[in-house]
Amino acid sequence: MAGRILALIVKELLALLRDKKARTVLIIPPLIQLFVFSFAATQEAKNLTLAVLDQDRGVHAVELEQRFAAASAFSTVLHLRTAAEVAPTIDRQRAIAVLWIPADFSRKLERGEPAAVQLILDGRKTNTTQLVGGYAARILARYRADRGHPPAVTLAVRNWFNPNLDFTWFTVPSLVCVLCTLIGLLVTGLSVAREREMGTFDQLLVSPLRPLEILAGKALPALLVGVVEGSLILLAATLVLRIPFSGSLLLLYGSMTVFLCAVIGIGLFISSLCATQQQAVLGTFVFMAPAMILSGFASPIENMPGWLQTLTLINPLRYFMVIVRGVFLKAMPAGAVWDRTWPMALIAVVTLSAAAWLFKRRME
Repeated sequence: MAGRILALIVKELLALLRDKKARTVLIIPPLIQLFVFSFAATQEAKNLTLAVLDQDRGVHAVELEQRFAAASAFSTVLHLRTAAEVAPTIDRQRAIAVLWIPADFSRKLERGEPAAVQLILDGRKTNTTQLVGGYAARILARYRADRGHPPAVTLAVRNWFNPNLDFTWFTVPSLVCVLCTLIGLLVTGLSVAREREMGTFDQLLVSPLRPLEILAGKALPALLVGVVEGSLILLAATLVLRIPFSGSLLLLYGSMTVFLCAVIGIGLFISSLCATQQQAVLGTFVFMAPAMILSGFASPIENMPGWLQTLTLINPLRYFMVIVRGVFLKAMPAGAVWDRTWPMALIAVVTLSAAAWLFKRRME
């Protein structure tokens, strides 16, 4: 039995290695996606344009404007002349925000009276405007403190695990999960479908191999390829992108193996349903889109409705995402890793069993 499975594993690996297109798809796109998404998939607010309508033009108004212009989030400052320019500036997205300083701003400050300024934000970019609003609040708080009006309570902020809030430290570990999922699904999703499309599936049916042996021979090469791809992505993340790795490689690879088993079960299930490789690719991406959304990659799971949070419990990407981020940035202990590994193991048992049942039924 072991010899027959080994022969099928060698055959699958040779089919991948001899296929130039398959080699290209498995190696180059994941690395390109890692580097592109690391810098493009960011929720940081920077290189923004601020518009300023200064109707005061006094020394205090100029100082406040200069403080906003010096903020790292703003790379360009537009100067408006009249209030009629405010609406078109926001409507045409020429600026993310307009700082409106009224004509009596400096006069009120010199008399010791409260003075107000208005910040008009483009609400179509929800996340960015929230960040810009936070920056503006900090700039005004510092401006008040420098004028001798410190707030009654001061807040000292210290960021653990990511002191400088570098967004790539958050994005890249998440991409390790996403790209491992994509590779595991593609290799297994195309496997059986490729056999059917090339006409070699009938040869497997008349071979001495049992259905479970064929399934194992399809799953183990995908597991090996997934681990190798994951290793390449880890090396690129740590050596090229300089993401700190503070945890245990043994814990990471152990959880990665369990995770890939769960993903491979899904991929084999999809492949058993499909008659062509095109159908398998479409089925893979039909699964990938909701899996990514429900993994906590783009938005926290806690922000989702209760019924969706329950649905995420059957998503293996949800658990592996937490493990990879934790192992990378805070050396997640073995107990915490296990708490998120056993649900993936349970999912793997279910998906592999379902794939084996469907595969056996389709062969009969």
